[in-house]
Amino acid sequence: MLRHNGELLVLLERWFDVRMDAMTTDHQGSAPEEWEEPEHRRAQMKMAFQRSKPIFKHCFTILLLLCLLLTIFCYVVSRGPQGPNSLLLLHKHYQRFFNRSDTAQHQQAAAQPTNLTLIERSTAPSSEPLTAPPNSTEYHLAYPRNHRFIMDNAEACKTRTPFLVLMVPVAPHNLEARDAIRQTWGNQSVVQGEEVLTLFMLGITAGDDAEQVQDRIKQENLKHGDLIQSNFLDSYLNLTIKTMVIMDWLATYCSTAAYSMKIDSDMFLNIDNLVIMLKKPDIPKGDYLTGMLMIDRPVVRSHGSKWYVPEELFPESTYPPYTLGMGYVFSNDLPGRLVETSKSIKPFNIEDAYIGMCMRKLGIALTSPPDPSQFRAYNTRYDRCEYSRIITYILGTSEELIKYWTDLKKPEPPCITRENEVEQVQKEIKREDVKHSNLDFLLLLTIKTMVILDWLLHSVVMGITGWEIKKPQLLY
Repeated sequence: MLRHNGELLVLLERWFDVRMDAMTTDHQGSAPEEWEEPEHRRAQMKMAFQRSKPIFKHCFTILLLLCLLLTIFCYVVSRGPQGPNSLLLLHKHYQRFFNRSDTAQHQQAAAQPTNLTLIERSTAPSSEPLTAPPNSTEYHLAYPRNHRFIMDNAEACKTRTPFLVLMVPVAPHNLEARDAIRQTWGNQSVVQGEEVLTLFMLGITAGDDAEQVQDRIKQENLKHGDLIQSNFLDSYLNLTIKTMVIMDWLATYCSTAAYSMKIDSDMFLNIDNLVIMLKKPDIPKGDYLTGMLMIDRPVVRSHGSKWYVPEELFPESTYPPYTLGMGYVFSNDLPGRLVETSKSIKPFNIEDAYIGMCMRKLGIALTSPPDPSQFRAYNTRYDRCEYSRIITYILGTSEELIKYWTDLKKPEPPCITRENEVEQVQKEIKREDVKHSNLDFLLLLTIKTMVILDWLLHSVVMGITGWEIKKPQLLY
């Protein structure tokens, strides 16, 4: 772009020189009789005029640049109601992207544990205070009946029989994630003609603001009525406890539901595709667990890893088959049996692999989904057509969830098919026509600006010298 602008200025300077030479020639050869003066006088006038040419040239260049800037500004404003604000929005979009990337890196670094919390099953009632701080040497209680519910929402399934219950483990302070889910896939109570219930599972938090956090949680539950809370310490190393408390709640308060799903709070869930899958006639009604299957996964023994498991908790070198913990679906006859069999299995901190251990103990094989590609992990970009076909995707932020969900729910077809391909091509042609018309408008505006500049130059020269310049017909 700069190269073309430089060439344009060179051409304009050459045009200016031609005009000045024409002016000098005209006044040398065709001046009126009353202008005739001695030869040395004409030479002095020519030298004075030649000295003034750089001034005219610089003024002309400055005027040209100002007019070009004004032309570009008018063009941007004329493109739509947002005008220049669209450029600012684009800048803010990339700023949010880089900030999000930095935040994600910091969060990942902070997630690495510096010590290990051991887990051991106990049959004694829990006496842990509500705001007990974590202790690196503490043996956390894994069997869910050792914990009591602070909020149980026991009435959630008494007046209805859901086809599907979505259980979302989430940190107590993460209101943003809960609200994003309430606005998107958790907002649908009837999907494909089937009743769906969405609930959030929380533990307790520790710290100086624990009481304030708990008060906010109580107010949130009064408003939405979708929180379940137990008195275990909410932490990454206690996800196994959290998952088993989910199973205990389902077995105790919602055993009449057909299916349940444990799904993380950072997930995109295409709830329609999930219900469509579960309604297929070949999907089992019992002994059913499916999702993104993990087979022969090695146990991590590196002490610095987030997924480190010591041999005293799990001596085997590979895990039994399990479904990735980001989101797995199961028939609702399993939760009570998983809770019961967990009494005889030593718990460890990898919750999805622990569920795989319980399933192996029960002698129930995991089931591959009808279309395994529908359960996805991370995605680098959003594609509306692809998101219309999957069931799960891991996202980076709650803003992404709201943005992608809103776009997916637009009435336009998400994918280009033979039926709407012609219509899509017509829209592209129309957009190209608009783009070309904008370029034509810019070109016309530039030509008019050049005419005005030529007139201004003519007027300035006339005002200084009194000479009349012949107008080149090329510019008119």
